[in-house]
Amino acid sequence: MMLGQIRYSIQEEMRKGSFVGNVAEDLGMNAKQMKSGGARIVSGDSSEYIRLDVDKGTLVVGERIDREQLCGQTSPCSLSFEMIMMNPMQLHSILVEILDVNDNAPFFNEKEIKLDISESALPGTQILQESATDPDVGINALQGYTLHPTDNFNIKIQTGPDGSKYVEMYLYAPLDREKNDNLPLTLTAVDGGEPQRSGALKIQISVLDANDNVPVFTQPNFKATVTENAPKGTLVTTIRATDRDEGLYGQVTYYFTRMSNNFAELFALHENTGDITVIGPIDYEKNKHYELGVQAKDQGGQSASTKVIIDVIDVNDNVPLITLTSFSSPVSEDAVSGTTVAIINVKDIDSDKNGKVDCSINTKIPFAIQSSLKSYYTLVTDGVLDRERNAEYNITFTAVDEGTPPLSASKTITLRISDVNDNAPVFELSLYTATVMENNFPGVSVFSVRAHDLDWGQNARVSYLLIESQLNGNPISSYISVNAETGVIQAVRSFDYEQTKSFEMYIKAQDGGSPPLSNNATVKISIHDQNDNAPQVLYPVQTSSSLVAEMVPRSADVGYLVTKVVAVDVDSGQNAWLSYKLQKATDRALFEVGLQNGEIRTIRQVNDKDAVKQRLTVVVEDNGQPSRSATVNVNVAVADSFPEVLSEFTDFTHDKEYNDNLTFYLVLALAVVSFLFITCLVVIISVKIYRWRQSRILYHSNLPVIPYYPPRYADTLGTGTLQHVYNYEVCRTTDSRKSDCQFARPCSQNVLIMDPSSTGTMQRMQNEQNILDEPDTPLER
Repeated sequence: MMLGQIRYSIQEEMRKGSFVGNVAEDLGMNAKQMKSGGARIVSGDSSEYIRLDVDKGTLVVGERIDREQLCGQTSPCSLSFEMIMMNPMQLHSILVEILDVNDNAPFFNEKEIKLDISESALPGTQILQESATDPDVGINALQGYTLHPTDNFNIKIQTGPDGSKYVEMYLYAPLDREKNDNLPLTLTAVDGGEPQRSGALKIQISVLDANDNVPVFTQPNFKATVTENAPKGTLVTTIRATDRDEGLYGQVTYYFTRMSNNFAELFALHENTGDITVIGPIDYEKNKHYELGVQAKDQGGQSASTKVIIDVIDVNDNVPLITLTSFSSPVSEDAVSGTTVAIINVKDIDSDKNGKVDCSINTKIPFAIQSSLKSYYTLVTDGVLDRERNAEYNITFTAVDEGTPPLSASKTITLRISDVNDNAPVFELSLYTATVMENNFPGVSVFSVRAHDLDWGQNARVSYLLIESQLNGNPISSYISVNAETGVIQAVRSFDYEQTKSFEMYIKAQDGGSPPLSNNATVKISIHDQNDNAPQVLYPVQTSSSLVAEMVPRSADVGYLVTKVVAVDVDSGQNAWLSYKLQKATDRALFEVGLQNGEIRTIRQVNDKDAVKQRLTVVVEDNGQPSRSATVNVNVAVADSFPEVLSEFTDFTHDKEYNDNLTFYLVLALAVVSFLFITCLVVIISVKIYRWRQSRILYHSNLPVIPYYPPRYADTLGTGTLQHVYNYEVCRTTDSRKSDCQFARPCSQNVLIMDPSSTGTMQRMQNEQNILDEPDTPLER
């Protein structure tokens, strides 16, 4: 907003940096406020002459000012400009008047002139009109003329319509050629300055014989008009003067007398015809009016003077000038309607309608132009700005005057729209699915998510965050992490399919705005199984302290079920498909192992030649790639009576151990058997309780899944072996997840446990049959 005008005055020719005025004090503020408000000079004709010292809040002289060069004869001479402050936005008009100093002396266009005057000239005859030029104004301008000597001539000082002073010299006393035919005169022009300055013109008067008729102009004054920008050679007007004398005394010639150097470059006067023509550029904006002095002289020395007044007619030859006074770019996209964006100044130095200007901007943009002061226009917002649709606007100011034909000018500015955080990041999908193989290395990349933000810069910088949740009772961040910059999801630890088959996590995409905006996406990660678990043999249990043997009577027929190897694999799918093979045997022709069920059967009739002690090694192998396997040793006793078996196994133990303290080994064997019996009772009770709890859980749930491990399977320290001896029969299909379940039953009625520390101790485990025959013990793999 414009707050008024401040006026200062200084003398011309002041040194650069000279003080002009304390604008901060005159505006009621201090220099610090001006500096923080961004005060600066934005327009006007002072860019090189007046400078704003923001640190002191003063105006100083920027360059030496020559008033005569700047304003010529125009008075008063002033510099006008505008000073703008951005915070708060204020516009101040400042006028600095340039005071004249007497730095120019009056001068004539010619140093010396010669005149011929007839001796018959009468006193009072006008001899000469002359004027001096003084670029100064006021009291320093031309004030008067003096003539020396004044024996025969004198002068009259006249004032023109424009205030200029010129002198008319006239004959004061009659001339006498016989006394003096040559009269030197000095015409001096003086100003009123301090100190006073002057300029002189030498006049040489030659006295001629009598010529009693002077030229007479056809009219006292001549008036004419000329159009600005008239081409060279254009006739302005023609002056006429007559002389009634004959001969040379009657021939009249014409001369300019009172004319400045500037005028002499614009007009020419034909000596014989009196035609005044254009020889230079006529500019209405520089001079609207010309007054020329003309003298008509005959050949006898008689002369007359007149004046020619020429008025210049304006034409529309200047286009409007558009000056960008203030410009705020970028503009925030949430700027309210009516926010000031720019201030422009529009001028047209033509006159009347030619100088009237109308300003407009291009349409279909959310901006409007308003006229605030004379020749000032304000650009304001007029609608909703959205950087995501238009990040910048090219705004064209068009100024058109009212001349004929009209002239126009345009100026285009590029206005950028700054971003506001008004868009939240958006994921490409709301639900992502990914897979990862178990036993992965920590730090492996699992998946990556990507979100986009329509904003710009920091507001569009997306960071990815893991929303904390629980997995298996632990924070999800202990299993998985998200790279905040790239959105890459990495495993923090190695996954185990047997513990976790799949889980969901939630990712937040958050931008860098203030306040930040965010969006969430769900990532479902499935864990693929690897064949990382070897089969675990449940039966027969391998012990190092005793020998377990299956008894086969010598009367056994072909296909007699000796025992059954029971194994499980905690992997899934084909990684859990098990096959059984006989690796080594004392007599391969006597026994075979079922490939799918692990049953050990006789393949021929047992005879008396068969050794009592038979040792089989069975390999259990899964179907994984690569496959994993486990081996189990099965001891088989081929005998009809325990003493026979005892003697064979006693011999076997005597081959390995010393028999120096039979009593000690018998006591030790008894202790071991007692310990195993007590341990079996504890395990059986624990398994019963566990089975009861599992049946309750399955009863209350709708899941058609049977527990994977046998109820009596106790995984001790992760070894997958049982602490008691059980026999199981498992029926499977090719898909372990669809395996049929069959109640476990004993594979053999006779199980012989032989403690190698004794030589005759043997215990039959038939009392365990009732436990193994319970019908509510399901087994599933």
